[in-house]
Amino acid sequence: MGSYYYLAAQLPYLVYGQTPPMSSAAFRELAGSLLDKEDAALLDAVGLDPGGGEGAEDAPASEGGFIGRWREWERALRLNLARYRAGKLKRDGGASAEPPVHLADAVAAVKAAAALDSPLEAEFLLDKARWDAIDHFQGIDWFDRNSIYAYLLKLLLLERRAAFQVEEGFAEYKALYASILDRAQSVGEAK
Repeated sequence: MGSYYYLAAQLPYLVYGQTPPMSSAAFRELAGSLLDKEDAALLDAVGLDPGGGEGAEDAPASEGGFIGRWREWERALRLNLARYRAGKLKRDGGASAEPPVHLADAVAAVKAAAALDSPLEAEFLLDKARWDAIDHFQGIDWFDRNSIYAYLLKLLLLERRAAFQVEEGFAEYKALYASILDRAQSVGEAK
């Protein structure tokens, strides 16, 4: 595992909530050309999905590396979210998907998000918890491969946040709600 002073030093600093300074695809291309072969191969395993992407089977999950710790945390967050949502809907959460409770910050993030009335604000809170977890798992060496993987994850979070279009979402919600009311009214008239 090498140090990537040149790559890390040229990257713009990321702040949660900002507009992404580059796309994750552009970053993957840049990093892939500057990382050594072994580290570059793991770029495909870095993603927001805890199941991993292409190359996920090569990620150092079993040795407790950055990618493995991130996946474990994200999996705990998602399983706790599923459990909470199933309980709220009074459905069985599924015994096969028992969420790890030892990742207290993931559990706390779910509880805090559940207390919010706005689904958008809850998503922002969960993404901020993800950001903080990435910072924690990255460690203090700003020039190793973990910092490069952490940067990619943060770019993905910024892209995700930028994809939330409040006005378009509200317009879509209103249109969908209106179509449901129209259908209900036409079914009522048909009877």
